[in-house]
Amino acid sequence: MEHRTEVLILQHPLEVHEAKGTARLLHLSLPHSRMETGEQWDPGVLQPLLAAPWGAPDASAPSRRTLLLYPEAPQDAALGLATPPPLDPAWLPRPQRLRLVVLDGTWRKSRKMLHRNPLLQQLPRLPLQTLPASRYRIRTARQPHQLSTLEATCAALAQLEADAERFAPLLASFDGFVAQQAAWQGR
Repeated sequence: MEHRTEVLILQHPLEVHEAKGTARLLHLSLPHSRMETGEQWDPGVLQPLLAAPWGAPDASAPSRRTLLLYPEAPQDAALGLATPPPLDPAWLPRPQRLRLVVLDGTWRKSRKMLHRNPLLQQLPRLPLQTLPASRYRIRTARQPHQLSTLEATCAALAQLEADAERFAPLLASFDGFVAQQAAWQGR
């Protein structure tokens, strides 16, 4: 699936062998993505993932702006999380210059990842403009607006690249994945 925004998926270790996890499917579908597993990264390891060019160095490659797909919450300060910097709207019309960081895990696991990695707290956050209803019927979400990693990333990329139709085939494949898992679980 072609896309212009790079995607860095940071997957919690307990999600790696989760049969109904969506991060692997997402990573395999997005050629400009990278997936790393961990809960806490040394800043010397995480910083290059957030800022350095991926692959072979190319002097002509434009630098990328990095943002985090994670909702701001009023309780962030109470949880000891730094207030993220504001997202510069001037970045948004240039998706080919963006790197989107996605945390893969339950809400509790992803909050822990955010808490343990101050570099992630320093990233501006991308608020999703519209939240589609989740198609992920094989798991029980606490709220109907809580999306799988794949669904949330598709919504973010559609928003950043102003092209929801581009990601429709990936969501259709996701529907097939969900149906297959549901049949296996006898749902």
